[in-house]
Amino acid sequence: MSKARHSLGVCAVIVSASLPALLAAQPLLAQESRPREPVISVSGQGEAAVAPDMALLSLSVVRNGKTAEEALSSNSAAMNEVLSSLRKSGVADRDIQTSNFSIHPQYRQSEPKDGVVEPPQVVGYEVSNMLMLKVRELGKLGDLIDSSVKLGVNQGGQISFTNDKPEAVLTDARNAAVADAVAKARTLTEAAGVKLGRILEINENSALPMPEPMMRMSMAKEARPAVPIATGENSYTVTVNVTFALEQ
Repeated sequence: MSKARHSLGVCAVIVSASLPALLAAQPLLAQESRPREPVISVSGQGEAAVAPDMALLSLSVVRNGKTAEEALSSNSAAMNEVLSSLRKSGVADRDIQTSNFSIHPQYRQSEPKDGVVEPPQVVGYEVSNMLMLKVRELGKLGDLIDSSVKLGVNQGGQISFTNDKPEAVLTDARNAAVADAVAKARTLTEAAGVKLGRILEINENSALPMPEPMMRMSMAKEARPAVPIATGENSYTVTVNVTFALEQ
């Protein structure tokens, strides 16, 4: 008799403990069964252009010598002259950075003798020193290139144009992108005969213009007028994805 009562008591405890869990699950089930709020998602794109206010310029000095020391000494002397000229032209030290430096042996391959190929012989060394510059006064860019070439820059060199602080033009592009998304959403909802509601979510994808090479410098040292420069404009594009509620 006591065993039966004990079993009934255990069952009662189990049932009592399960009731709160069942009661807690009911609001969740009701929420899942509730129909979701109707929405519409559109994308908008905005573009804004602005003239560049800064140039990125690479300058390389390359020198050869019979020994590594000779090539390095010659290269260093030429580069010091270039650096001195850049500073006199108003380029700040913070805008001058060594982007690449290398010393390479130069080889000569001898002709095979009796079918035997001799290993290549070191006949000299080449030293290359590349600078990356930020030129903030674009009006001086042509003269700066010309003087650098005359002082020893003799390889490569690319110019690209960018903006130091593009925040203002990006704001214009964002405004245009959101306006484009809103216009699209209104067109779609009016065509469908429904009413556009509030904005639920906005996501942005910005495409900043990569500085593209605009020209490659000539390395000839003959006398000539300053290098002509055309800066053009930089375009900034912003894409937004916007989700709107649809009013019932």
